[in-house]
This record gives sequence, C-alpha cells and structure tokens, in this order.
Amino acid sequence: MPSLARLFSIALAAMLFPACGPDLSQAPPPDTTAPTRAIRRLAASRLTAVVISSKAELSPWVESRFTQGQGPEDADGGSAVPIAPDGYFITADHVLSRSAGRNVFIIHGQEGGLKAAKARIVWRSSSTDLAVMHIPVATPNYYTWTPQDQWLPAGTPLIHSGIATGFRSEPGKLVTTIPPGSHNAARFKHDIPLEPGDSGGAVIDARGQLVGVNSAVEFLVPLETAFFIESEANRPNVRALQRMIEADRRSNPN
Repeated sequence: MPSLARLFSIALAAMLFPACGPDLSQAPPPDTTAPTRAIRRLAASRLTAVVISSKAELSPWVESRFTQGQGPEDADGGSAVPIAPDGYFITADHVLSRSAGRNVFIIHGQEGGLKAAKARIVWRSSSTDLAVMHIPVATPNYYTWTPQDQWLPAGTPLIHSGIATGFRSEPGKLVTTIPPGSHNAARFKHDIPLEPGDSGGAVIDARGQLVGVNSAVEFLVPLETAFFIESEANRPNVRALQRMIEADRRSNPN
C-alpha cells in the first residue's frame, strides 16, 4: 500500500497539474508585442542556478565570481525561478534527481552580488517535472505569473532565462496554447532551443511575467543529423501552488 505521504504527493500533483481544460478553438489571436531590452535585462537580473553537491559551503567560491577557491567537482544542477518575496523558487523536478544525501544550493542575486544559500526542498513531482525549494532569505526580485484568467495563445512571443543560454538566446514564441481558468495547468511547448543547464529556467512573456518552467528539448534525429523541433515546459495550477506555499510558510516559520 502507498504511504500517506505518497498519497498526499499524488493528490497534490493532481491539483497542480490537472488533465482537462477549455476548448482551445476559442483562443484569441496572440498579442505579438515583442519582449523589450528592459524585459531581457529583468530576466537576466533574476537568473538563478541550482547546484547540488556534497560540499557543505559554496559561498566563498560564488562570492569570488567563481574565480577563487575550489568549486564543487561533483556538481549537478540547472536553473530555478524566484516566485515569492521570501525565498521560494520553482524548478524542474529532474534538476533535483541526484539530490538525495547531498546539499542543494541556490545561487541568486542578493545585495548587489551573487550569493549561495542552502535550500530546503518543499515539494517534488516527477509526473509534472516540477519542484519547489526554499531558502531563508528575502528575494524581492521575483516573478509574478501571467493571470490565470488570461489566454496564452500559440504564437505569443517569449524569452527564457536559463543559466546555459538565457543570456544569448533569441526571443521565440509559444507553440502550445495555454487556456484560462482555475485549472490552467499545462505541459506546453515553445520554439526556443535549450541546452543542458536551462532546465528549471523561466519562460517569460513580453511583459516580464512568468508563463512556466523549462523542462526538456525535443529533437528529431534522422540518420546521423539531429534537428531541433521544440522545447517543452510546464506550468502548474498557480492557485494550488500558492496555497501550498502558504501552508509551508505556516509549517516552517522563519
């Protein structure tokens, strides 16, 4: 029989990632406003890395801008996204796949520089490839989600903020329509090529609001040549996600 914790995790995943949705044929045409340089700068300022290592401390290495001291030779990781003013971040679950028995660090801009802080894993879901982490510091420079009552039609311009290509990738567009509503949870696709390290990074609209979280890159491989098709990302049920964070705040007061 599954444990109570396992049953709770399954139920929570169902809330965050329901399968049904509205009729996509009712979607309006996309707003084709392109992201500005200011939005790209905003994304760069919120760029966040996740590093998983057996090391107990990364701060000296990070605060020297990775030039002094010894970095973690056993590092795994990817990207993450700040989603609240009090240290909550969302990432792709597979970024944390080798975190058991090791330390999880979030590297994020703090007080005009980069800081590394040990993170607590709040929630993980392999079925949705989403996870939430917390660090006990203020994070005022965070993303707000696109409204749940708003259509995000295919063709909507996007940028992304992953640690591998977020500084240099060109803008792209949404390939999959995301419908409105309280159950506006979706696995969606966009046409911005990603690289290892971009998993867990933000997918952002032209207004700088968070659409979802990068998950994977899809390639078509005929014979010996790989052709990029599209990238996959995930968006949770935002209201359920916020309720989960509120419950965690009550359970883990600073």
